[in-house]
Amino acid sequence: MKSSADEHKPVDTFANEQAGDTLPPKDRRFAVLASSLLSSQTKEFVTRGATQRLRENGLLTADAINKVDEEIIKKLIYPVGFYTRKANNLKKIANICLVKYDGDIPSSIEELLLLPGVGPKIAHLVMIVGWNNVQGICVDTHVHRICNRLEWVSRSGSKQKTLTPEETRKALQRWLPKEEWVPINPLLVGFGRAICTPLRPHCGKCSVSRFCPSEFKETSSPSSKANKFTFNNKS
Repeated sequence: MKSSADEHKPVDTFANEQAGDTLPPKDRRFAVLASSLLSSQTKEFVTRGATQRLRENGLLTADAINKVDEEIIKKLIYPVGFYTRKANNLKKIANICLVKYDGDIPSSIEELLLLPGVGPKIAHLVMIVGWNNVQGICVDTHVHRICNRLEWVSRSGSKQKTLTPEETRKALQRWLPKEEWVPINPLLVGFGRAICTPLRPHCGKCSVSRFCPSEFKETSSPSSKANKFTFNNKS
């Protein structure tokens, strides 16, 4: 499906992989962290635009972010989701990185998770892209949704769907070979945006629908509180 459909190609890569790719290693890692923070609950093209504006203004290093006024950051990253909060978090993160890590970023999942605004998804993504260190699977809403639709994961000790991306990550890591932990995210993100969408997935266009227990069901995201299913007759 990937090789035959151009629509997958723009979304089949980590959005943060090129962030600060011309910078020295320490600054590049901070750029990856900043871009990852901006990408949360934001479309990829919006994140790219915000990251580019920060780059053009020399604001992709901890030192530069720490010195600049927060209002300038807000204007440059708008309209990313929760841009006001993210601008504030970027200032806090920059200060922490300067004080504790000499301008670099933390090199462990545990330390990354202590940074404001950084959750498991961002922490694992930064470890993979920033440090080339695979500590776990990067699970976003697409991976979470599709893994539940395919019944690849379930809550510990039951057959119930996982309720959060973090539950999905732990369940998926229990059986997925480690060499697949990195490629599973871009593979399913592209698939989730183009075919296996949150509502009314395009099962008729899906080449692997015959393997899917949720084929031709309209469903909200597994994380939704409603979790209601409507069954349609197959044509």
